[in-house]
Amino acid sequence: MEVLQEANILMNTKLDNQEDAIRKAGQILVDNGYVNATYVDKMIEREALTSTYMGNFVAIPHGTEDAKGEVIASGISIIQAPEGVTFDGNEVKLVFGIAGKNNEHLDILSQIAIVCSEEENIEKLVNATSKQEIIDMFSEVDA
Repeated sequence: MEVLQEANILMNTKLDNQEDAIRKAGQILVDNGYVNATYVDKMIEREALTSTYMGNFVAIPHGTEDAKGEVIASGISIIQAPEGVTFDGNEVKLVFGIAGKNNEHLDILSQIAIVCSEEENIEKLVNATSKQEIIDMFSEVDA
């Protein structure tokens, strides 16, 4: 199963608040068979412990350490929210839900970090008009 596929991406999404953003990101992972439904609650729990806001309009919600058993396969969900949503007082326009099997979450995080470290890439992701455009930006990292 692909870590990132078109079904994992929501385009031009209006998010009500931080919890809505996390639940939607988690639900994509549930709907596409990456995690069990209880993983979403673990994502909310993680956020209560420490914010997953990363800077540069990016948040990367993920489950707590004890949620590893809820992960079926490694996956990423991406929510593009051009209008933004507030995460602990910070504006977020890209929400990456992640689930890693067997410590693969570290590889996933590093790929996201590489792409999102450049403001120009953030702008491209926020303004992307197709899911394939977003996937292509991450497949270039593998090269």
